[in-house]
Amino acid sequence: MPQKLRRGLCAAVIAAALLPAAALAAWPDRPLKLVVPYPPGGATDVIGRIVAQRLGTALGQSVVIDNRGGAGGNIGADAVAKSRPDGYTLLMAAMTSHSTMARLERGHLAYDLQKDLTAVQVVGYVPLVFIVHPSVPATTFQQLVSYAKANPKKLTYASSGAGAPQRMAVEMFRMQSGADMIHVPYKGSGPAMIDLVGGQVLMAAETVPAALQQIKAGKLRALAVTTPQRISMLPDVPTVNESGWKDFDVVSTFGVMVPAGTPAGVIAKLNAEIGKIMQDPAAKEQFLQQGVYALPPQTPAEASTRLKAEVAKWAKVIEETGVKADE
Repeated sequence: MPQKLRRGLCAAVIAAALLPAAALAAWPDRPLKLVVPYPPGGATDVIGRIVAQRLGTALGQSVVIDNRGGAGGNIGADAVAKSRPDGYTLLMAAMTSHSTMARLERGHLAYDLQKDLTAVQVVGYVPLVFIVHPSVPATTFQQLVSYAKANPKKLTYASSGAGAPQRMAVEMFRMQSGADMIHVPYKGSGPAMIDLVGGQVLMAAETVPAALQQIKAGKLRALAVTTPQRISMLPDVPTVNESGWKDFDVVSTFGVMVPAGTPAGVIAKLNAEIGKIMQDPAAKEQFLQQGVYALPPQTPAEASTRLKAEVAKWAKVIEETGVKADE
């Protein structure tokens, strides 16, 4: 090979090697987009807007919210999975819901949750609470279990969607208790709460923010929260574990994800800045006002491990209960 050509090739190789570093040094040099895979107003949207505002300030660039609802969050997640992995398109993921849909819709999704997306940071979680209409003769979780087992198909339960954590919590209840109940699916927590208050359905495991007002008004009865420890929003309500069960832990977890292949340096920067947000007392209080408990910062590897555990956990529940996406 002529020396001149060899020098030209070497220069090209060096330039290619330096390009990612140069691009990383300039990142971000334009606004970012945070895709919320649900309509405005829900928990994922509220969390995303808090993160976007604070992350934009930290990075010195605007972080624009892009609501892409539909298909249980799969439309927005798929759009991010297929985006250019350059650090400018992020997903505000409802990690628990995405994990259940990954199993419920297996073979039908156009993206792979764990292969096409990378977890950056777990942001926080929203706890759930088992609630019943006052007509149900149960004032404790133990009494609910006994009533459900003694009255097959008499107890109806609402959920906000096929793969929602609200449904999965009750499916875990069914799986562990052996109770035979009737599922009544709704398109969102709002309609489900209206019918539960009206007595058209009798029970649900709902997110605390969605149910709190009706609980405080006495229109619904709270029996147990689904977290390992009691929560500040309902300090007098025992946990499922306190009620005699073991290792019952169901929350709706949220985090930020990016397309697979996003440079490690960009992921590290996003991870660090979002982690700082989650440690900021003002931000934590802002989240708590929306019913969200901030989690301590995790590394990207720890966030990925948590996502993997969520997928495995719900795959087991779905397999053992025979839950279907269209039921």
